[in-house]
Amino acid sequence: MRTATKWVQPKHYQAVGAALAAARKRANVTQVELAALLGKPQSVVSAIEAGQRRVDVVEFLRIARALGADPVEIFAEIAQSIAA
Repeated sequence: MRTATKWVQPKHYQAVGAALAAARKRANVTQVELAALLGKPQSVVSAIEAGQRRVDVVEFLRIARALGADPVEIFAEIAQSIAA
C-alpha cells in the first residue's frame, strides 16, 4: 500500500513559479514590466515566482500570453519537473 502524501506540496508551486520565471527571463521582461502588463503589483509576480502564491489556470494563461510565450510549453516544463 502506498503511503499517503500531501496532494499538492509547496515544491509543486515552486515548480510553477520557476517555470514562469524562466519564461519571463527568456522574454527579457522584468518582474516590474510583467506586473504592469498584468495590472498587478510587482510583489504579486515575485510571490508567484517564489511559489508563495497559487496561480489558477486563467492567471497562468494571462501570464504566458503577456510574455508572448506558449502556455503549452511552459506547462510541459512544469509537468516534467513534478513528474512522480
